[in-house]
Amino acid sequence: MTAFDPAALREAFGHFPSGVVAVGAEVDGTRVAMVASSFVSVSLDPALVAFCVQNTSTTWPRLEHAAGIGISVLGESHDVAARSLASRTGDRFAHVTTTTTPSGALLVDGASVRLDTTVDQQVPAGDHAIVVLRVNGFEVSGDVEPVLFHRSRFRRFGAFAS
Repeated sequence: MTAFDPAALREAFGHFPSGVVAVGAEVDGTRVAMVASSFVSVSLDPALVAFCVQNTSTTWPRLEHAAGIGISVLGESHDVAARSLASRTGDRFAHVTTTTTPSGALLVDGASVRLDTTVDQQVPAGDHAIVVLRVNGFEVSGDVEPVLFHRSRFRRFGAFAS
């Protein structure tokens, strides 16, 4: 076993591939979004999903009180958009086309799943918070393949031989 080291543990966690979602809203007329790779479904009744956000995030405080928050499950055509939305500088929306719902939820066009949500609760969890969101509406585009986050890189599914 490796001695506990935060950098080594982060690398170990990165060996688990995950999907990538954009979390966004229109706040005071401005599009605000971030990327999360910790998205998970939580409950069907009530309809809840969750993601984790670092306590040091400067984007989440701008989003957390929005009336509607969009969750867009990014597809493989969004690999450039994922990098853009995750950047700390520059125009995050340079390579992203979005739609805003009447609630203010910001949704990425062409995503495989788009959810219109509201914050249900936030649970402190170490250096992160677990954000639980109530799903108010959704749409699915079943023909969109996902983009994956694995070992600190955005990737696409490869062919799988059965």
